[in-house]
Amino acid sequence: MANFYLICLAAVLILVASTAASASDGPFLVAHKKPILTRLKSGSERVSVSIDIYNQGTATAYDISLNDDSWSPDTFDVVSGNTSMSWERLDAGGVLSHSFELEAKTKTLFYGAPALITYRIPTKATPQEAYSTPIMPLDLLADRPPEKKFEWVKRLLAKYGSLVSVISIVTLFVYLVATPSKSNVTKASKKKR
Repeated sequence: MANFYLICLAAVLILVASTAASASDGPFLVAHKKPILTRLKSGSERVSVSIDIYNQGTATAYDISLNDDSWSPDTFDVVSGNTSMSWERLDAGGVLSHSFELEAKTKTLFYGAPALITYRIPTKATPQEAYSTPIMPLDLLADRPPEKKFEWVKRLLAKYGSLVSVISIVTLFVYLVATPSKSNVTKASKKKR
């Protein structure tokens, strides 16, 4: 459900960005920040963060810097990658991607801030700023009951069981109507003799 809200939010931001970008004549950056929690067998939990930056404008952005400093060192250790990155340019319609991985140190409900993106436009002296989409709260190292082996089958049956039943009944009916019965086949073969 949370992913649905994030996708809707990203779609609205991209729609607004494309509308605003078409009205202006320059770069317009939109960024989407997405964390994924992974529970390891050792009892620890990792957060894989990916940030995609889109240039929805009509011109190239230069000297792009990404800074995502909302990940407190008291709560997280950086496992791989950096929480900041820079690029020379981002052409109109282009995409830049950056990812890094963190390991949670403490059990907490974490609220992360949007990442800050700064960039330069040749016609303006001051650097421009853009922010990524915010993230939903992350329940780090939460006590979750272990998922049973066939729990996913139960969820699928609960969601699609009635649809499968209707399709099975219709298929059986079509099969019975379309295939001739054995008694009709035997009668037809006796008449031929």
